[in-house]
Amino acid sequence: MPALSTGIYVLPKEGLDQQTPHQSDEIYYVISGWARMKITRDGQAPEDRLVVGGTAIFVEAGTEHRFHSIEEELVVLVIFGPAED
Repeated sequence: MPALSTGIYVLPKEGLDQQTPHQSDEIYYVISGWARMKITRDGQAPEDRLVVGGTAIFVEAGTEHRFHSIEEELVVLVIFGPAED
């Protein structure tokens, strides 16, 4: 199994992000767009971050997270480690 896998994730303006926690760690790199991301780590208050082109975010495996309040189409490079099937 490869150590990493990648993909492009695109969400339209005002779209809904319906992803669920993944079994791999993830790095999101926002190529373009404007939105917010809510990350809920175990035992901590939810984090709500602005994401725009150039933003990078690390999300640990099993962590609840989703993009929301998408004001401009969001284009994101996502990197999974270890690789997702």
